[in-house]
Amino acid sequence: MAKTVKKEPKEKDPQLEIRILKTKRQYRMLFGFLLVLLSIGFLVSFISFFVTGQADQSAVNSLTDRSETVENWLGKFGAYIADLFVYRGFGVASFLFVKLFFLSGAFLLLDLPIKKLKNTWFWDLFAIIIISIAFGFFATSLPELGGTIGYEMNQFIQDYIGKIGTLLGIVFALVIYLIFKIKISPEAIKTFFENKKAAVKEDLNGLTASETDNATYNLEEFAVTETEEELEEPTLKTSQFEINKDTLKPTIENASEINLEPTIKTVYTPIQNQPQIIETNDEAFVIEKVADEDIVEENLAAKLVEDFGLFDPTLELSNYKFPTIDLLKEYTSVGITINQEELEENKNRIVETLKNYKIEIAQIKATVGPSVTLYEIVPEAGIRISKIKSLEDDIALSLAALGIRIIAPIPGKGTIGIEVPNKNPTMVPMRGVIGSAKFQEAEMELPIALGKTISNETFVVDLAKMPHLLMAGATGQGKSVGLNAVLTSLLYKKHPAEVKFVLVDPKKVELTLFNKIERHYLAKLPDDGDAIITDNTKVVHTLNSLCIEMDNRYSLLKDAMVRNIKEYNDKFKARKLNPENGHRFLPYIVLVVDEFADLIMTAGKEVETPIARLAQLARAIGIHLIIATQRPSVNVITGLIKANFPARIAFRVTSKIDSRTILDTQGADQLIGRGDMLYSNGNDLVRVQCAFVDTPEVEKIVDYIGSQKAYASAYLLPEYVGEEGNSINLEFDISERDSMFREAAEIIVSAQQGSASLLQRKLKLGYNRAGRLIDQLEAAGIVGPFEGSKARSVNIPDLASLDQFFTNEQNNA
Repeated sequence: MAKTVKKEPKEKDPQLEIRILKTKRQYRMLFGFLLVLLSIGFLVSFISFFVTGQADQSAVNSLTDRSETVENWLGKFGAYIADLFVYRGFGVASFLFVKLFFLSGAFLLLDLPIKKLKNTWFWDLFAIIIISIAFGFFATSLPELGGTIGYEMNQFIQDYIGKIGTLLGIVFALVIYLIFKIKISPEAIKTFFENKKAAVKEDLNGLTASETDNATYNLEEFAVTETEEELEEPTLKTSQFEINKDTLKPTIENASEINLEPTIKTVYTPIQNQPQIIETNDEAFVIEKVADEDIVEENLAAKLVEDFGLFDPTLELSNYKFPTIDLLKEYTSVGITINQEELEENKNRIVETLKNYKIEIAQIKATVGPSVTLYEIVPEAGIRISKIKSLEDDIALSLAALGIRIIAPIPGKGTIGIEVPNKNPTMVPMRGVIGSAKFQEAEMELPIALGKTISNETFVVDLAKMPHLLMAGATGQGKSVGLNAVLTSLLYKKHPAEVKFVLVDPKKVELTLFNKIERHYLAKLPDDGDAIITDNTKVVHTLNSLCIEMDNRYSLLKDAMVRNIKEYNDKFKARKLNPENGHRFLPYIVLVVDEFADLIMTAGKEVETPIARLAQLARAIGIHLIIATQRPSVNVITGLIKANFPARIAFRVTSKIDSRTILDTQGADQLIGRGDMLYSNGNDLVRVQCAFVDTPEVEKIVDYIGSQKAYASAYLLPEYVGEEGNSINLEFDISERDSMFREAAEIIVSAQQGSASLLQRKLKLGYNRAGRLIDQLEAAGIVGPFEGSKARSVNIPDLASLDQFFTNEQNNA
């Protein structure tokens, strides 16, 4: 059967999309300007029509005759437009078209969402029709007020429901407009009349009071002018009370509203959110009423998203192109070939061996995989499963095959599985795995294509769900190829803005190729030379730096009130988090350690402690660990490490003890090597043939990525100073202190937390400058010495003590 090759979707060209967007904006502005000009032209034409009357009526039909003259201010075009819209159209209601065209053009010019005008267009068109019909009903002697449409629609409606029915219909349409557009309700009408009644009553009371007791106010002292100099005076005094002009704004109203004679026109009313004084008969009793706060009807984040769209973390490298599948080698001898003779022979030997031990088989089925064939058998009733399991070596002897593995029973099935290696195993190329629909359409945060299962299905897992991966296997069994498959999968699926790698390679040969993508995908310590970490001292520093990054990220999650990195990034993309408060888009960080046993031998607890801490806590903030070792002994893979690495991959090992160390069960010692592996993420084991990606293929991929535009530098991790940093001379001359030294000290003392990351967030500084400030604060004695991943102690309790500290320092200088 011929293979079906899924056609790869064509990559979108971001540069082309930008050009298209720019062109669309140009056309949008051009069309908006045209609509504004048309609205002005329509206005001139319509006004001219009513001024000049029907003088141009005879000339409308002879517009092509240049000798024909017209009275319209816009010439023949204006005469035609006025005749079409006003006389033959909707009459005086046509002026609403001027409003609609002008608003539409203004919205296009200002790049505002045009969909907001949809409601205006609907109700204005409704009003045009109703006004036209109303004028056609009432102004029969002036047909130009209602237009031909208004007149004809009146005649049509009156033929069916008469004049009274037409009048009732017009009233009903008017009520619809008032209720749904003007929002008039019985409560609003009642409130309007009550307010008017109260205002009239208040005016009458004010006039009466002013007539009976003019001596209450000294009008000369209260005289108010509108000159700028007098308005800048702080208060206006009366014999009763003072009015603070800083809290009032002028409005021109009837002077009786503040009980003054009508000769004074300028009065003051309270600005919003300021207390308003309510007068009472008792001068000693003052009532203040505070106005309600402003209500922002539209959510600010939603407005930002509407105006600018969701935040795009890939925008800085918007032209980045993912590696193409053509970079991976296409092998000719690919695909499973079924050897009917071999399958039949193996089936007969399995049945014969079991029959020798009086075990009858009711049914047997074979599933052919790339390197292993699974024979599923259903024993007769009454056969003990443990009896079949104990015959593993006998079946291997009868088949003369290495790596027989019995699964008794197969999880989720009522059968027993016997895995038998194929005589001619088939290689699983990385190209076929990457190009599979299962990987390409995987909706995972960090998808990894490991290879193919016994049933020849592409095996894809999510590193974010694991959340950490432990890989082990003897030398030469495919462990390094497995690491390359993991990294290749992520390079094909994730943008440089979305994931960063911290690569640790004590052997100094396996991961050096990835140096070429340092400024795209790699993360490293500040001022560190090589991004691929090979020195064990730098490994310890990097692991502790990742612990600091983890703490910083948890602080950001706490401030954002979210639980994990996905919720945080979604909130940041929706523009609900302010970058000025230290928030930023957080990429996933994948730590890859190629030979963990070497680190344990040389560094021991210095490595194990931060690794265990990261494994316990880092999953929620997007830091994931992949640790590989070729010596899976208990002193390397300790209980503390295993407890936090539920996902494990075991390549072939030499003993059952090593298999139990990795998988907590045997089976890895029965694999056939060359990429044959067992994957476990809990209790179930899945046998997978690891995808093969060769060094030249990896080199092509990193060359393709490295040749593209990159970031200015690798992703910088927080600065970390080890114990040897204590011997550094921290004596600083006061004159050489940073200009933000005092501000930094106040932040540290206020928070009672000596942390460089705190200064970064509050002062918006880089790693290096924040670190220097911390060193200067330590030299001054404001903060204590470095304490690993913990925040430094603060030696000054409050800001008053800090002020005293600076005063004493200045006096002693």
